Amino acid sequence: MSRFLETLRIQRWDDHRYYHHSLINQSLHFLSAVTFMAAYLVMFHDPAIAALMGWLIAMVSRQAGHFFFEPRDYDEVNQATDEYKEAIKVGYNIKRKIVLMTIWALSPVLLTFDPSLPRFAMNWQTGMQYARHLGYLWFAVGIAGLAFRTIQLIITRDLITGLAWAFKIITDPFNDARLYCRSPLRLLRGGLIDTTLSDEEPAEAHH
Repeated sequence: MSRFLETLRIQRWDDHRYYHHSLINQSLHFLSAVTFMAAYLVMFHDPAIAALMGWLIAMVSRQAGHFFFEPRDYDEVNQATDEYKEAIKVGYNIKRKIVLMTIWALSPVLLTFDPSLPRFAMNWQTGMQYARHLGYLWFAVGIAGLAFRTIQLIITRDLITGLAWAFKIITDPFNDARLYCRSPLRLLRGGLIDTTLSDEEPAEAHH
């Protein structure tokens, strides 16, 4: 258990210090976190609506922060190139995210060819029925994306790394809400880059 918790702590810290320098990105992650937490509550009652919330609001805002606002030049704080950070990324780096988001964006095409997806629902006939079918489909895409990378990490690295990453992804909304709740205010005060990253974690947490 101690190794699992240490791996989880390092993964969280590396994700924060390497990939969340922009206060715009952090603010979008706060929006994403709040939306995901709401989706978690809705999921137990209506998984389709939860998936729509998760993908259309939480995931779009989250990935927009990474794609459009996070600096990709040399990381002076961590003394690392973007190529290095992309190579050591445990979860979905930019290339993997592009693949995942492309699959998500193209998945509605499946409903054009097979309106009965998912199999336990009737063919959609109204806009709301289509949205619910799409929600169930996106719910499956999310589960598949999580499972695929977890299994890949278990095979290419080890069991603890894979399980810690899966747990990190599931609990990221709670951690991100705590980390980035002040970021919107800091952004409104005129900041663009978080200059406190090097002061938030002891040196022994670094690789």
